[in-house]
Amino acid sequence: MVCLGNICRSPLAEGILKSKIDPSKIVVDSAGTGDWHVGDEPDKRSIAVGKKYNIDITQQRGRQFSKKDFDDFDWIYVMDNSNKENVLALAEKDSQRIKVKLILDEIFPGENVDVPDPYFGGDKGFENVFKMLDEACDEIAKRL
Repeated sequence: MVCLGNICRSPLAEGILKSKIDPSKIVVDSAGTGDWHVGDEPDKRSIAVGKKYNIDITQQRGRQFSKKDFDDFDWIYVMDNSNKENVLALAEKDSQRIKVKLILDEIFPGENVDVPDPYFGGDKGFENVFKMLDEACDEIAKRL
């Protein structure tokens, strides 16, 4: 799960998907395309909305997406088209590029819908993002 800073959307997506699968069989992680929040815990508003739905993301820490992630993961879900461009810029071969998908393509196939960044919005933005990610993660979990 990849967003810009790895403190709002991608930590929620990681926590949500982990809550829907067997974590002993499937590894779910998150990262940001930027390095501003490496080592930081998720945004307090992401923590709060996760907690509201019994998902604890307080143990997560921000990290930056790296080329090694192409080797470590079978799928790389990005939150928006800008994140997708940044991740694809690091890809060196087609086998890496085909792993990168917009997460909302799971519920809006081919529509290129972005998960809005709630960072500068209020609590309602985090609630809306949670609901979008929850629905997308339901679809991902069904396939896994």
